[in-house]
Amino acid sequence: MADIMNPILETLEKTGQAAAGNTLPEKFISADSHVTEPPHCYIDRIDPAYRDRAPRVSQDLDGGDSFVIDGMPGSVPMGIVAAAGKDPKHMKKGETLFKDLHRGGWDGKARLADQDREGVIAEVIYPSVGMVLCNHPDADYKQAAMWAYNRWLHEEFCAPAPDRLLGMGQTAVRSVAEAIEDFRQFKEMGFRGVMMPGNPATEEDYDHPSFDPLWRAAVELELPLSFHILTSRQDGPNSVGGAGQKNVTSSHRGPPQNATQALLKSIQDIIGVFIWGRVFERHPKLRLVCVEADAGWAPHFAYRMDHGYKRHRFWMKMGDMDRLPSEYFNENVYLTFQDDWVALKMTGLMNPRRLMWANDFPHSDSTWPWSRELLLGQTGHLSEQEKAWILHDNAAELYKVGR
Repeated sequence: MADIMNPILETLEKTGQAAAGNTLPEKFISADSHVTEPPHCYIDRIDPAYRDRAPRVSQDLDGGDSFVIDGMPGSVPMGIVAAAGKDPKHMKKGETLFKDLHRGGWDGKARLADQDREGVIAEVIYPSVGMVLCNHPDADYKQAAMWAYNRWLHEEFCAPAPDRLLGMGQTAVRSVAEAIEDFRQFKEMGFRGVMMPGNPATEEDYDHPSFDPLWRAAVELELPLSFHILTSRQDGPNSVGGAGQKNVTSSHRGPPQNATQALLKSIQDIIGVFIWGRVFERHPKLRLVCVEADAGWAPHFAYRMDHGYKRHRFWMKMGDMDRLPSEYFNENVYLTFQDDWVALKMTGLMNPRRLMWANDFPHSDSTWPWSRELLLGQTGHLSEQEKAWILHDNAAELYKVGR
């Protein structure tokens, strides 16, 4: 356990926060957690026309398991999809078998015990393979695979405790009319929101007025829209790649580590589309959640939007907005994070009612099972109310936990 705790100790030393004397809410809600789709997830429930091409588990050259998606380069290695609780020095991209992963990644009953270990009373559940599917070039295949996942999530994973395992439906957004029907089915299935692909499979982008009926439906059905990192076209098709995969092009400059910084840019672009595209102006009750992109950057981003509006809207002929861009940002956009000391230090420059903590279980960036120790060292300067909002109340209100 001493080795596993090293990341916490290093963080506490860096921040200089003393955990002694600090208190946290008894119960947390994780606004971003994941499943590890089991080998049968897509094969068993996909449209029969796509069964031979369904995403499936295959063995990499290193002997480890990974998900292979027909029509996509590379693969999704199990080694980093479910590495929660491992010392960073011992993480491996491959060389990992599905049978050796956290059972709570694919078994809803087992997941409840993982939650209890950290005092988590509910988790917003996102896919793992489904993140990669968001960038599949074939919209029909993507829709078929996403609905196979939706059925598995509803019928198997969330079924043991739908009040604690909060499912998010996936749709390829092939058309506005179809997406509206998907939203309605998600509501009937008890899902709490929609995980949107970063780019719709339509000619028009999300800011086009043709999408207004979909945004009205989202508000009426009380389904927040979630955009997760790694689900936009500009994130690149090969942000994950299995061992032995060579000659795969990359969409980022420089070493692979530089790709992690680009993930923030794709989320910022989505926020800009909705704000500058006047989507929130037309639909003030629409709620957008930017998932796993942290939040420490938000104050400056919002400030620069206001600067651009005040200085350049005249020559750019954009017209006046009802409110400043930062006001739409602070009201309509939620941000999730798992280890963002900067965001917690800058809550006074943001809307703390729009920040939501997450543990990202069971992914490699997860803070599980040491989230409580980490947060004790990072939240000592916050009021009890602010801690309650960020660690529980904001997510409970948005996703109607306990109702």
